[in-house]
Amino acid sequence: MVKSLVDYKLDDTDRVLLELLQQEAHLSNVDLARRINLSPPATHARVKRLEEAGIIERYVTILNKDRLGFDLLCFIYVGMNAHQRKHIDFFQEKVVRMPEVLECHHVTGEYDYILKVLLKNSHDLKTFIVENLSALPSVTRIQTSVSYGEVKSSTALPIQKEEL
Repeated sequence: MVKSLVDYKLDDTDRVLLELLQQEAHLSNVDLARRINLSPPATHARVKRLEEAGIIERYVTILNKDRLGFDLLCFIYVGMNAHQRKHIDFFQEKVVRMPEVLECHHVTGEYDYILKVLLKNSHDLKTFIVENLSALPSVTRIQTSVSYGEVKSSTALPIQKEEL
Protein backbone atom coordinates (compact mmCIF):
# COMPACT_ATOMS: atom_id res chain seq x y z
CA MET A 1 0.00 0.00 0.00
CA VAL A 2 1.27 3.47 -0.89
CA LYS A 3 1.51 5.63 2.22
CA SER A 4 1.69 9.09 0.65
CA LEU A 5 1.50 10.88 -2.66
CA VAL A 6 5.24 11.47 -2.51
CA ASP A 7 5.86 7.71 -2.44
CA TYR A 8 4.23 7.15 -5.81
CA LYS A 9 6.27 7.82 -8.94
CA LEU A 10 4.26 7.82 -12.16
CA ASP A 11 5.70 5.97 -15.12
CA ASP A 12 4.66 6.29 -18.77
CA THR A 13 2.11 3.47 -18.46
CA ASP A 14 0.50 5.17 -15.45
CA ARG A 15 0.26 8.41 -17.43
CA VAL A 16 -1.41 6.71 -20.38
CA LEU A 17 -3.77 4.91 -18.01
CA LEU A 18 -4.70 8.19 -16.29
CA GLU A 19 -5.25 9.94 -19.63
CA LEU A 20 -7.59 7.15 -20.73
CA LEU A 21 -9.52 7.18 -17.46
CA GLN A 22 -9.92 10.97 -17.58
CA GLN A 23 -11.51 10.69 -21.02
CA GLU A 24 -13.47 7.45 -20.55
CA ALA A 25 -13.86 6.55 -16.88
CA HIS A 26 -16.41 3.86 -17.72
CA LEU A 27 -13.90 1.66 -19.56
CA SER A 28 -13.81 -1.87 -18.25
CA ASN A 29 -10.59 -3.25 -16.83
CA VAL A 30 -10.28 -5.55 -19.88
CA ASP A 31 -10.61 -2.58 -22.28
CA LEU A 32 -8.09 -0.56 -20.27
CA ALA A 33 -5.67 -3.48 -20.29
CA ARG A 34 -6.02 -3.88 -24.04
CA ARG A 35 -5.39 -0.16 -24.65
CA ILE A 36 -2.27 0.05 -22.47
CA ASN A 37 -1.00 -3.37 -23.58
CA LEU A 38 -0.95 -5.00 -20.13
CA SER A 39 -2.74 -7.98 -18.64
CA PRO A 40 -6.05 -7.27 -16.88
CA PRO A 41 -4.64 -8.25 -13.43
CA ALA A 42 -1.64 -5.92 -13.89
CA THR A 43 -3.93 -3.11 -15.06
CA HIS A 44 -6.26 -3.63 -12.11
CA ALA A 45 -3.30 -3.53 -9.71
CA ARG A 46 -2.10 -0.23 -11.23
CA VAL A 47 -5.54 1.35 -10.93
CA LYS A 48 -5.81 0.21 -7.32
CA ARG A 49 -2.37 1.68 -6.50
CA LEU A 50 -3.35 4.98 -8.13
CA GLU A 51 -6.56 5.02 -6.05
CA GLU A 52 -4.73 4.16 -2.82
CA ALA A 53 -2.14 6.87 -3.50
CA GLY A 54 -4.96 9.39 -3.83
CA ILE A 55 -4.05 10.19 -7.43
CA ILE A 56 -7.44 8.88 -8.56
CA GLU A 57 -9.86 10.53 -6.15
CA ARG A 58 -13.21 9.43 -7.61
CA TYR A 59 -15.14 8.59 -10.74
CA VAL A 60 -17.95 10.83 -11.97
CA THR A 61 -20.56 11.09 -14.70
CA ILE A 62 -20.81 14.46 -16.41
CA LEU A 63 -24.37 15.44 -17.29
CA ASN A 64 -25.54 17.72 -20.11
CA LYS A 65 -26.74 20.88 -18.35
CA ASP A 66 -28.66 22.16 -21.39
CA ARG A 67 -30.69 18.97 -21.76
CA LEU A 68 -31.57 19.17 -18.07
CA GLY A 69 -32.83 22.75 -18.41
CA PHE A 70 -29.98 24.65 -16.77
CA ASP A 71 -29.72 27.79 -18.86
CA LEU A 72 -27.73 30.12 -16.61
CA LEU A 73 -24.09 29.65 -15.66
CA CYS A 74 -22.82 32.46 -13.42
CA PHE A 75 -19.66 33.47 -11.66
CA ILE A 76 -20.52 35.22 -8.43
CA TYR A 77 -17.90 37.26 -6.62
CA VAL A 78 -18.44 37.54 -2.88
CA GLY A 79 -16.82 40.06 -0.54
CA MET A 80 -16.91 39.71 3.23
CA ASN A 81 -16.41 42.27 6.00
CA ALA A 82 -15.14 39.79 8.60
CA HIS A 83 -12.17 37.54 8.01
CA GLN A 84 -11.88 35.70 11.31
CA ARG A 85 -11.67 31.91 11.13
CA LYS A 86 -15.23 31.42 12.50
CA HIS A 87 -16.73 33.65 9.77
CA ILE A 88 -14.73 31.96 7.03
CA ASP A 89 -15.65 28.48 8.31
CA PHE A 90 -19.34 29.41 8.60
CA PHE A 91 -19.45 30.81 5.06
CA GLN A 92 -17.67 27.80 3.58
CA GLU A 93 -19.87 25.30 5.44
CA LYS A 94 -23.01 27.00 4.10
CA VAL A 95 -21.75 27.26 0.52
CA VAL A 96 -20.69 23.61 0.42
CA ARG A 97 -24.32 22.65 1.13
CA MET A 98 -25.74 24.75 -1.74
CA PRO A 99 -26.37 22.38 -4.68
CA GLU A 100 -26.37 25.26 -7.19
CA VAL A 101 -22.72 25.98 -6.39
CA LEU A 102 -20.51 23.86 -8.65
CA GLU A 103 -17.26 25.39 -7.43
CA CYS A 104 -16.20 27.76 -4.66
CA HIS A 105 -12.75 29.31 -4.60
CA HIS A 106 -11.27 31.36 -1.74
CA VAL A 107 -9.21 33.93 -3.64
CA THR A 108 -6.95 36.93 -3.29
CA GLY A 109 -7.85 40.30 -4.73
CA GLU A 110 -10.88 42.55 -4.55
CA TYR A 111 -13.27 39.75 -3.54
CA ASP A 112 -12.87 36.91 -1.08
CA TYR A 113 -14.66 34.15 -3.00
CA ILE A 114 -15.61 33.25 -6.54
CA LEU A 115 -18.54 30.87 -6.94
CA LYS A 116 -19.40 29.00 -10.11
CA VAL A 117 -23.17 28.62 -9.96
CA LEU A 118 -25.55 26.78 -12.31
CA LEU A 119 -29.22 27.76 -12.36
CA LYS A 120 -32.25 27.31 -14.60
CA ASN A 121 -33.08 30.99 -15.15
CA SER A 122 -32.76 34.57 -13.92
CA HIS A 123 -35.56 34.11 -11.38
CA ASP A 124 -33.53 31.29 -9.79
CA LEU A 125 -30.50 33.59 -9.78
CA LYS A 126 -32.38 36.31 -7.92
CA THR A 127 -33.69 33.79 -5.39
CA PHE A 128 -30.23 32.28 -4.92
CA ILE A 129 -28.60 35.66 -4.27
CA VAL A 130 -31.33 37.09 -2.03
CA GLU A 131 -32.19 33.99 0.00
CA ASN A 132 -28.84 32.19 0.10
CA LEU A 133 -25.90 34.55 -0.30
CA SER A 134 -27.20 37.87 0.99
CA ALA A 135 -28.61 36.16 4.06
CA LEU A 136 -25.18 34.99 5.20
CA PRO A 137 -23.54 37.10 7.91
CA SER A 138 -20.33 38.88 6.92
CA VAL A 139 -21.27 38.96 3.21
CA THR A 140 -21.14 42.61 2.18
CA ARG A 141 -20.62 42.62 -1.57
CA ILE A 142 -21.89 40.42 -4.37
CA GLN A 143 -21.13 40.83 -8.05
CA THR A 144 -22.46 38.47 -10.68
CA SER A 145 -21.15 37.74 -14.17
CA VAL A 146 -23.33 35.65 -16.47
CA SER A 147 -21.60 33.36 -18.95
CA TYR A 148 -22.61 33.90 -22.59
CA GLY A 149 -21.26 30.49 -23.47
CA GLU A 150 -18.66 27.95 -22.57
CA VAL A 151 -15.56 28.14 -24.74
CA LYS A 152 -13.77 25.29 -22.97
CA SER A 153 -14.75 22.97 -20.18
CA SER A 154 -12.53 20.14 -19.05
CA THR A 155 -12.03 18.02 -16.00
CA ALA A 156 -8.87 16.39 -17.41
CA LEU A 157 -5.57 17.35 -15.80
CA PRO A 158 -2.62 17.88 -18.17
CA ILE A 159 -0.56 14.79 -17.38
CA GLN A 160 2.73 15.11 -19.17
CA LYS A 161 5.75 12.91 -19.46
CA GLU A 162 8.45 13.91 -16.99
CA GLU A 163 11.56 15.41 -18.50
CA LEU A 164 14.65 13.22 -18.22
